[in-house]
Amino acid sequence: MSDLRLVIFDVDGTLVDSQAHILAAMARAFDANGLPMPPREAVLQIVGLSLPVAMARLAPDHPQSVDPLVEAYKDAFASLRVAGDGAALSPLFPGAMEHLTRLAAEDFTLLGVATGKSRRGLTHLFEIHRIAQIFHTVQVADDHPSKPNPSMIEACLRETGVAPDRAVILGDTSFDIEMGRAAGIHAIGVSWGYHPADALRQAGARTVLDDFAALPAALAEVFEPA
Repeated sequence: MSDLRLVIFDVDGTLVDSQAHILAAMARAFDANGLPMPPREAVLQIVGLSLPVAMARLAPDHPQSVDPLVEAYKDAFASLRVAGDGAALSPLFPGAMEHLTRLAAEDFTLLGVATGKSRRGLTHLFEIHRIAQIFHTVQVADDHPSKPNPSMIEACLRETGVAPDRAVILGDTSFDIEMGRAAGIHAIGVSWGYHPADALRQAGARTVLDDFAALPAALAEVFEPA
């Protein structure tokens, strides 16, 4: 078991370009609750957080519970998914499928997911991209506190039996990096998501990738023998 390594992926902004889907669903949710849509930049900054936490940040002066916003967002997201082409709304980033497939074929590598998405949303995403079978551990917002709490990573480690020093999180937000660091694992940032590279480095990312082609070298550096 000590020779195994665990590579954990965030989803939105790391594996999947869901920006258009998220912004459209957020606009519908705020409109349904009679509230102005937050600025685009503000919405993208909360991607990765669990929905109640995200909505509380986007509507801090809202006098009522954020539950109606959360439910309206979930309904809007699902409606958009049904009405459109799911793969087109939330496509994999270039190179993601190639490198997921390559890593999954390695007998010394286990793959995991730690996402702020709901189980329903992630299940649909897995179905349209046909990637569910390659992950050995999958953690979603339904079962854990919001990032950057390390609960998701700790569950990944328990389920796979991999030691923290043999695990890494790949993510596009400071929440992902902080979560990984809090759990005592390695953290690699990606620059194509929702938080700038400088924020990822400040959060503790050991490196920030500009494309998936750089992933093999980054993993080799993380896991090379001392």
